[in-house]
Amino acid sequence: MALLTRRLVVLGAAGGLALLTSCSSKPAATAAQPDIVVESPWVRTTDGSTDTTMSAAFLTLSNPGDANVSLVGASTSVANMCEIHEMVKDSSGKTVMQKAPNGVAIPAGSHLHLTPGGYHVMLMGLKQPLPVGSEVTVELAFSSGQKLTVTAPVKVFSEEEDHYHGTPTPSTK
Repeated sequence: MALLTRRLVVLGAAGGLALLTSCSSKPAATAAQPDIVVESPWVRTTDGSTDTTMSAAFLTLSNPGDANVSLVGASTSVANMCEIHEMVKDSSGKTVMQKAPNGVAIPAGSHLHLTPGGYHVMLMGLKQPLPVGSEVTVELAFSSGQKLTVTAPVKVFSEEEDHYHGTPTPSTK
């Protein structure tokens, strides 16, 4: 009987300790950086393009947090590769597109527009045509560890003569 009582006391004490530990006054988790918000995503159609192996995704990213967050990567099932691109002046003064080596920062408490002629998500090695009216799902990766899946409509944007230097407003033709 004494052995049984001793086991019950030990089990009761262990259970009470576990209960007390789970009732700590500390919060269960620290407040995390608020999530990035995506608005107005769209992808350029390949309809009528001379190079149907590439396209680009454009969108607005809002950062409601108090720390800068960078868009550092992207992926989609419709392309072999995605890169975050920027437009820069080369040594001759010509504006050229290149991979943004560290992604692109979304300032704390602000937003960033990814537009034709500026930052954008380049979709390379397309596996299929992107006709107007279809949709493309893109996963965006951020320096905060957040990943967002975005579904973007495919729209008309003619850029063949000027390679993303035209009017940034897409048509819904």
